[in-house]
Amino acid sequence: MSHANRVYDDIFGLLPSEENPTPLVRLNRMNPVADFTLFAKLEWYNPFGSVKDRAAWEMLRDLEERGELGPGRGVVEPTSGNTGISLAAMASVRGHHSRTIVPNKVPLEKKVLLKIAGAELTVVNDALCPAPGLGDGSINLAKSYAKAQSAKYTMPNQYENECNVRAHIRTTGPEIWRQTEGKITHLFVSLGTCGTVTGTAKFLKEKNPKIKVVAVQPTEGHDVPGLRNVSQLDVSQLFDRALIDDILEIDFELAYTRALELCRVEGLFAGPSSGLIHEGARQIIERDRAGLGVMIFPDNVFKYTSNMMKHIPSLATGNDA
Repeated sequence: MSHANRVYDDIFGLLPSEENPTPLVRLNRMNPVADFTLFAKLEWYNPFGSVKDRAAWEMLRDLEERGELGPGRGVVEPTSGNTGISLAAMASVRGHHSRTIVPNKVPLEKKVLLKIAGAELTVVNDALCPAPGLGDGSINLAKSYAKAQSAKYTMPNQYENECNVRAHIRTTGPEIWRQTEGKITHLFVSLGTCGTVTGTAKFLKEKNPKIKVVAVQPTEGHDVPGLRNVSQLDVSQLFDRALIDDILEIDFELAYTRALELCRVEGLFAGPSSGLIHEGARQIIERDRAGLGVMIFPDNVFKYTSNMMKHIPSLATGNDA
């Protein structure tokens, strides 16, 4: 394996690390304050297309090392898409089968990609961001599979698995610290399972407790897959409020309009969660006026074209005038 020559023995060699980080790209036209340097960390450069590759690989390796996976026994996981895609793809390559439980409102593009990655798909009538409770919700159904068919499935459980946090302590945090030469003053993230924010913040604040961690949440009723606001975070045991300096609530419609701007103005084909993060970063930049910020952009826009057309109807028209 050679990072210098970009030659690898298998696809897992492309997974990011301090020596092989996902790129930071500076924003220019969409940065409102000249004295504040703003970077986007492009997580769609992960081999399976999102920041969730990091947690999925950490969880899968842990299961393998503990002997939880083997002949006839694979994984089952509830997801709004990205973790499921990463897990299914990695499991397939490692010779494990997988079943993914998804809410019906997950974009069609993600459902198709899950099947392409090798997952057996179960679609349920559930909230876009699965939550625990009674009935046949995504999380409860996955737990039922893991319990009733324990010889066939084990559940990594991204919402409770400390490997989700450890992945970002081991990779994302060190990458950002090295890439910014320790000059980072602000970290901008979204909230989901909270593995990304907790792991990255833990590492960076140990390096410099003055670094401000800003979490961006969508307004209630949103349809941005993978994102949660604080009222929905009971599902996650990984959320550590003490690590977060600011939590901003942003109108979820801005997730789509800002994503379109990022594509057209900066050439960054970022997904809607990245659009929401950028809007939050913009507000903090205008408040603090100076610093060096890193936004973690979880994935690209290609998995969300149907949602983009829904929120920006002009994208769905035929010929332009």
